[in-house]
Amino acid sequence: MDKLDRNILNLLQRDAGLSVGELAENVGISKSACWRRIQKLESTGVIRERVALLNQESLNLPLTVYISVRTNQHNDKWADEFQRVTRDIPGVLEVYRMSGDLDYLIKAVVADMPGYDRLYKELIKADLYDVSSSFVMETMKQTTCLPLDHLPE
Repeated sequence: MDKLDRNILNLLQRDAGLSVGELAENVGISKSACWRRIQKLESTGVIRERVALLNQESLNLPLTVYISVRTNQHNDKWADEFQRVTRDIPGVLEVYRMSGDLDYLIKAVVADMPGYDRLYKELIKADLYDVSSSFVMETMKQTTCLPLDHLPE
């Protein structure tokens, strides 16, 4: 990955809607060369997908919750069921298996506390041992842009 690839990625991370022509002009290469680079970045999995990021408050989902989960079941059958349950809850955005004191961390968005209660009732169908939730009061930083300055030239 060279400087041109990193520049293309930086631009796409900030606005995936840029045309190939706009990208090419910004990085100083031809449209066809830019298109080939983007295709390579996609085929190698560097670009996983291109999406539109929506404003959750505009969609009446102002409440973000982080849910810490501990389980006393550490087996494949339970893990598969937990994954199925979390995958099928629309407000669940991210699920991570963690090291340390908790087993899983979930990020979800809901409209309000009754919405959280409905999500919680769906979540506990996975037979959880301990659930603790923290609600975001203020978002101080939020980005989807990964740093690229550490990549070798």
